[in-house]
Amino acid sequence: MQTSLFENTETAFALKSDSELERAYFLFKMISKEPLVRIGTAAARFALGANLPVEGLIRSTVFDHFCGGVNEQDCMTSVDKLYSANVCSVLDYSVEGKEEAASFDECMNKVIGLVKFADEKEAMPIVVFKPTGVGRFAIWQKLTEGEELDAKEQVEWERIKERVNAICKIAYERDVEVLIDGEESWMQGAADDLVAEMMALYNKEKPIVYNTLQCYRHDRLDYLKKLHLEARARGFTIGIKVVRGAYMEKEHKRAKEKGYPTPICASKQATDENFNATMRYIIENLNDISLFLGTHNEDSSLLAVKLMGEMGIAKEDNRVWFGQLYGMSDHISFNLAKEGYNVAKYLPFGPVKDVMPYLMRRAEENTSVAGQTNRELELLKAEKKRRRL
Repeated sequence: MQTSLFENTETAFALKSDSELERAYFLFKMISKEPLVRIGTAAARFALGANLPVEGLIRSTVFDHFCGGVNEQDCMTSVDKLYSANVCSVLDYSVEGKEEAASFDECMNKVIGLVKFADEKEAMPIVVFKPTGVGRFAIWQKLTEGEELDAKEQVEWERIKERVNAICKIAYERDVEVLIDGEESWMQGAADDLVAEMMALYNKEKPIVYNTLQCYRHDRLDYLKKLHLEARARGFTIGIKVVRGAYMEKEHKRAKEKGYPTPICASKQATDENFNATMRYIIENLNDISLFLGTHNEDSSLLAVKLMGEMGIAKEDNRVWFGQLYGMSDHISFNLAKEGYNVAKYLPFGPVKDVMPYLMRRAEENTSVAGQTNRELELLKAEKKRRRL
């Protein structure tokens, strides 16, 4: 398969109407201008905080482009539409920044509901959640930094473990894969340990529980190799979602403030090399480790395809999935799906107001990866021209 495969805009945007194509072009044009993103996110924060009637405007533009809907049922139109092009959906309850036990229980119940929902829908073989969706950041951080929890915090930690276990247990019973997202390095150690325990419990026959490796961290491949040894010794398989990462500015800033070396790779190239080496390691050890490749990078996607070909791995082998975010990199998702590979779109959902922190992060990330936005614009422009002709 040549790079030219990703140039097929007719396949990439087949599900988009002319007006949706125009909206996508307008949004990426806006996102490509950093001052506009800064002003736009600040204005949206203010308007929502002041309860101004802007939800309709947000819903009809940025929300509908990057999100599946306000609840599970609302997402079904998008789920069915994607599946008509052989692209599965990973429903992602993208409510961020809550700190109360009731919110954590709600998130747990939401994910358990999604597992049951997914069990009945072929188009949704995978669910996802964030560790901080089911427990307070400060607890994860304290454990990662090796601090003692007080009695009250210990009770809180036991409840977090119960929530994570409840999700993984039902996923195991229903045979639905569950991806656990990676977060900031100063809380990730505790998450890694708990996810490994869940793998030991539920990944005996095959991977159900997946951890996430953010490969802009230079230590992640070493961590994976250590986990691999542990899995072999304890008799469980590993599920890994590989991504480049989502918290780089935060990581650099904190490392500088606290005076420790940044955990982030020295350059974009070093991150790419680390990502590809981690991906290669998994594909070469596919009997022990399954892969969910979360990337918008064409070179990495093509390398994965090439490695699968060289090693005689079938396109539809369930141990390898390609994943992109809804509303982005359709040229990768739909062209790979057309070729017969396993592809899933991350479909964020939740009340407009609660999903805004996620959307703002998305806009800011896109701005900082200039090449990504320019590539989206170039492809959208090509498809607009093709349709006119």
